Amino acid sequence: MFIRTRARARAATVAVAVTAVLLGAFLTGCAGTRTSQEPRDGIAAESPSASAAVAGGTADDAEPSNDAVGGTGSADAAGAAGNRPEAVRDAFAGLQATLNDTCVPGSSGCAYFLGRVNDELARLDKAMKADSKGPGHFKEPLAWIDALRGTLKGDASTENLEKRRSELLGTRDRINTWMQGHPEDYR
Repeated sequence: MFIRTRARARAATVAVAVTAVLLGAFLTGCAGTRTSQEPRDGIAAESPSASAAVAGGTADDAEPSNDAVGGTGSADAAGAAGNRPEAVRDAFAGLQATLNDTCVPGSSGCAYFLGRVNDELARLDKAMKADSKGPGHFKEPLAWIDALRGTLKGDASTENLEKRRSELLGTRDRINTWMQGHPEDYR
């Protein structure tokens, strides 16, 4: 009887250790991910929920950060991964994730949704400019994003995004249609 109890205790200890290792690996793997709510280069640097009176900086103005949870890996490796341009297909996938969504100005989720579309367009703009095919290949979508940038005039406040909702969503939809005609760019 004592032998079975000891075996169960060892099995439980091993199970706890394996769970701790897997959880640690998962959390460390997630440490370097970015969310769609972080400032990006391009269209808007200020979150849509931020006060219009508070000016936000762009990602170019920010100091690079190596705040990895767990502190594993070297700062050089983290910096190199952060400097690698995002693939157009990945940025386009983020934009496509907004296609079936919309909002009514003034509703509770509208600020988040329009801010996300704005952020996704900024990601795509940056990825297209960094792509090996060159910005000339993406001439039309980049022109549409630049026109939207001119319309927004750097103001990513909820009020301005709601006011320019049709231009924002129209740009998203035009780019989606263009990309559907160029599947080699996102597959």
